[in-house]
Amino acid sequence: MKKYLFLLIVLISFIILSAYSYASAINEDLSNNVFRLHVIANSDSKEDQDLKYKVRDKLIEYMKSLTTNINTKEEVIEIANNHISDFESIAKEVITKNGFDYDVKVEIGNFSFPTKQYGDISFPAGFYDALKVEIGNAKGQNWWCVMFPPLCFVDVTSGIVPEESKENLQDNLGEEEYDIISNTEDSEIVNFKFKIVEFFENLGIQLANN
Repeated sequence: MKKYLFLLIVLISFIILSAYSYASAINEDLSNNVFRLHVIANSDSKEDQDLKYKVRDKLIEYMKSLTTNINTKEEVIEIANNHISDFESIAKEVITKNGFDYDVKVEIGNFSFPTKQYGDISFPAGFYDALKVEIGNAKGQNWWCVMFPPLCFVDVTSGIVPEESKENLQDNLGEEEYDIISNTEDSEIVNFKFKIVEFFENLGIQLANN
């Protein structure tokens, strides 16, 4: 009986380790190829949330003007690093124009993100490189998008990401990673894989925050 119990423990441990290794590999590839934008409002008041979206719109408009014909994440990060002061100035200008005097903090780093859906594309929770913009006390709800590949610059309110944007994602991700975030065939297996990645990355985020 002890022998069978030992084998069962070994089998369960192997399954958990394999699932964790798989989730880590998927998230590492996504993290290595994705650059995100993260805007945090001063508070959850309607005025502060409206202001957050106005800041977002101006930052996206400016970033789009800088990244035409950019093909790699590294290029986007370099451009963002070289224009951090511009992002701060633009955000501050929008804030002042709307009658507020909040400070703005802009930084580039590796930050935790929850699972987020962009139309019919879903990115699992995990740690991603991002341009983070904190408005005032930064105690309000967050807003996220994917700056590279450029999902910030497309309208996904219809629930469908344009084919051109999907092709851009495919060009920058491995086949397995793209299948997981797009799941175009609504496969139960792909959904299960997504849940595995989501579970372990959420666990990692919780451990990192404790």
